[in-house]
Amino acid sequence: MKPLFENLQPGPESSFIVRSFDLEQFTVPFHFHPEFELTLILKGSGKRYVGNNMSDFKEKDLVLIGPDLPHCWKSEKEDGVKSVVVHFIRDFLGNDFFEKPELSNILNILKRSASGILFTGQTAENAVTKMQLLSAEENPFRKMLRLLDIMEDLAASSEYQLLDRVGTVAQLPHVSKERMNVALGYIVDNFRQGIILNEVAAEVNMSPNAFCKYFKKATDKTFMETVIEYRINFAMQQLLSTEKPVAEIAMESGFGDVSHFYKLFKRLIKISPLQYRKDFQKGI
Repeated sequence: MKPLFENLQPGPESSFIVRSFDLEQFTVPFHFHPEFELTLILKGSGKRYVGNNMSDFKEKDLVLIGPDLPHCWKSEKEDGVKSVVVHFIRDFLGNDFFEKPELSNILNILKRSASGILFTGQTAENAVTKMQLLSAEENPFRKMLRLLDIMEDLAASSEYQLLDRVGTVAQLPHVSKERMNVALGYIVDNFRQGIILNEVAAEVNMSPNAFCKYFKKATDKTFMETVIEYRINFAMQQLLSTEKPVAEIAMESGFGDVSHFYKLFKRLIKISPLQYRKDFQKGI
């Protein structure tokens, strides 16, 4: 339920970590760590959670995540997933390494990663081979050069989008950041089922009333408004990517009452769920 703090330690032969995963499905829960993370999905599909953002992911999904930004990938099926994941701290090559003028572009992209960055188009396409070569490289020096080469490609690209544009978690002080990560982790794991305020308040060691005030002050939204946003976002994706009836999507998105779902959807999206699906299909 909680976003786990992941303790990452590179081996004695390297100052950063490169790992390849070949699994039945992604099982790592919502988690965070002080390292930057660059993840490339080579196989699989499902939902990607980065901070307050929830999106679909598929092959060639390439994301750079900043320190302490909670995240996870959740598979839709147990038909196999593959990924290459890189972890490094900002000063893994020395305190002032990225302050050098030749590396200013990389420094800028590292700063923007506080919101999570999804790279697309040719940038993601080109990264596939380079990330695989990085993963297979055994020479520590050449491995470092391969990573810097990839980071320079990303820094020079305009094919990207920020995921958690609000950046709520990134802007919080450290203690409050951990508390918010716990609350968001609870939402990620439970928004399609029952949400119990007393449970999430207990997870952050606060009374329900104090937690509601804290969440509202930190995000400018109530806790339940945020839960509803996750549910509506999930429903929107299901409306576009499946042929399921609206009533079934409403229930799968965590709404116990279909008429309530219609009412909330129309209030937030300005059109009905059916019209939203029809408009998308008409555009195609």
